[in-house]
Amino acid sequence: MAVSKSTLSIVFIVLGGLAVLFGTVLVFVGPIIIDDQIVKNVEINPKLCSLFFFDNITFHDNHTVSYREYRQYFFEESMSVGDESDVVTIPNMLVLGASVMMENMPLPVLLLLSTAFKSFNEGPFLTKPVGELMWGYDSKLVDFLNKYLPGMLPTSGKFGLFAEFNNSNTGQFTVFTGQDDIRKVHMVDSWNGLKSVDYWRSEQCNQINGTAGQMWPPFMTKESTMPFYSPDACRSMELVYQRPGVSRGIPVFRFVAPKTLFANGTDYPPNEGFCPCRQSGLLNVSTCRHNSPVFISRPHFFEADPVLLDTVNGLSPNEEEHGLFIDIHPETGVPMNVSIRLQLNLLIKRVFGISETGKIAEVVMPMIWFEESGYIDGPVLNTFRTNLVVLPMVMEYMQYSFIGLGLAGILGAVMLYLSDKVRGLLHLFCMFECFTNNIF
Repeated sequence: MAVSKSTLSIVFIVLGGLAVLFGTVLVFVGPIIIDDQIVKNVEINPKLCSLFFFDNITFHDNHTVSYREYRQYFFEESMSVGDESDVVTIPNMLVLGASVMMENMPLPVLLLLSTAFKSFNEGPFLTKPVGELMWGYDSKLVDFLNKYLPGMLPTSGKFGLFAEFNNSNTGQFTVFTGQDDIRKVHMVDSWNGLKSVDYWRSEQCNQINGTAGQMWPPFMTKESTMPFYSPDACRSMELVYQRPGVSRGIPVFRFVAPKTLFANGTDYPPNEGFCPCRQSGLLNVSTCRHNSPVFISRPHFFEADPVLLDTVNGLSPNEEEHGLFIDIHPETGVPMNVSIRLQLNLLIKRVFGISETGKIAEVVMPMIWFEESGYIDGPVLNTFRTNLVVLPMVMEYMQYSFIGLGLAGILGAVMLYLSDKVRGLLHLFCMFECFTNNIF
């Protein structure tokens, strides 16, 4: 049966109108439907147990000792929510990080990089098991970048969040033993032979100050601070006194990170040397991380600029879950309870010439936050409590007991002396009375 051109035109007009109507509905309803089906910004909670040990311990004539602290991490399933085999989707750090790092390169280079991403099936998001994301996975893109852009990536093997940290060390620390001056004990003399680093823009910010973060000098007060050098953050940091407390029967001082720790140079001028800065609450560590767009913050942007919370869904910062603290015994400088919580963030944005970033808004995206916590327990705690709590308490009681006994002895001696005097006076009085009676 023949169909006239006018009939076909009417059919196509109707179909076109329906398509426009359906498309318009999808524009508004589609994202709602998709958004309802995707679980976004949900924390997974793999627990890693860590082992720390010291090696290459060498004592020097100038009252210092050098050592390297090695660390090992392993997955602890019994303490975790989920398993290493759980599959998750996260922003592809390789693609998005490399794009920002290369954004100032000539357009042909960016087009070549985008072609490489497509060739290796690398998109803006990555779906992998948790275990591979933590310990590393093989990537042809990593091999390609290391071959044609050597030094761009921190790894030449597997790529993962903990691939380079596991079985690594924090560098060679040389610290004072305190043999000649107890006020200098544990204070850093040098790190990897350096008195300062060259990552930052001011001499003050480059200084290596404080301890290595394990112990501090004794006899701390409420006015004391706790400075330490962190190789992972590439800078010295300082904690301040918050309040007194008790940790497993041991009196402690709690020290916390001040709000100015990661403040930008505008809000806190002494931090200007750590810039270029973005919002307060972010530390730009790109200068010591192969120029990768990496930022350190407190978890969930705790005590950071509220603007950061507006760009990412699902964040709810609070001090109990995301605060950083060290409970320390003030007389010895020994940490009794520690919780170090930090967050690793990646700056992502659209880079002209790299199509994989075409629909990405500029945002500092939280990738992972971690907590290194621990406390003194077991025989060490018992020895500590006995020597530094029980014995001083017993000695204090004995001190007052001896003072009491001494005062009682002195009082007894005085009373005895006075009683002898009284008896002597009474005897003289009796003799005098008898003498007078005989005369008269």
